[in-house]
Amino acid sequence: MATINKGASKFYVGDDIKDPLAEITFVENGDNRLVIDHTYVSDELRGQGIAGKLVEQVVIYAREKGKNINPLCPYAKSKLEKTLEFHDVLEQK
Repeated sequence: MATINKGASKFYVGDDIKDPLAEITFVENGDNRLVIDHTYVSDELRGQGIAGKLVEQVVIYAREKGKNINPLCPYAKSKLEKTLEFHDVLEQK
């Protein structure tokens, strides 16, 4: 499994933070909210569950920081809504 690294407002896979093989980006919006705005996985890593692992890293980060997640990214939104274990940090509308 690929190593997931932490950057400023992102988690990513690869050696180059500016050109990652996969990434999920978010914005800290207020004291208790993370907004996931983008998820990307390169062709060479697709089909390995990397995007799901990136969402999971944001969930862990949100729990550690006591924040909820507002997923604007369609993939992250779907993953968070379908995974019951993530509902504790999914922002309720």
